[in-house]
Amino acid sequence: MAQSIMNTGKVLRQIVIGQLQGVSEAQFDIQPEGFNNTIRWNVGHMVYWMDKYSTLSFGSPSAIPAQYEALFGSGTKPSDWTIAPPTKEELIQLLAEQLSRLNEQKPELLNKDLQSPFVLGPFQFISAGELFNFALMHEAIHLGVISSQLKLI
Repeated sequence: MAQSIMNTGKVLRQIVIGQLQGVSEAQFDIQPEGFNNTIRWNVGHMVYWMDKYSTLSFGSPSAIPAQYEALFGSGTKPSDWTIAPPTKEELIQLLAEQLSRLNEQKPELLNKDLQSPFVLGPFQFISAGELFNFALMHEAIHLGVISSQLKLI
């Protein structure tokens, strides 16, 4: 089962990167009516949280700039940014680097318990597999948001 989760993660990330290839830099910053954020924010949010979830699930060190939390953490939005966000190229590079690191992870790590449970609102994740599987659901949700935004742009 752990191998299946890892494969799903790899496929999902490849889909995300493929979807973004055809999006222009300018489109990254359009905020369609009815949305709280932009494509740039959604991509950065995926990068930020995958880094956090991978750190907790696999014990890998963080590999993103420190300012990503202020830009892309939960509750943030582009209208509040006081620093320049990363370019499309930088974000896609980080997505690709995360995919490369995922390819290096051992699936059996997903069978281990986290050092301490990860609590997110009413949810609690005990094992690395539970948390990483949630990370994939989270990423798929944001891919859906991006797809919706692109239809309106």
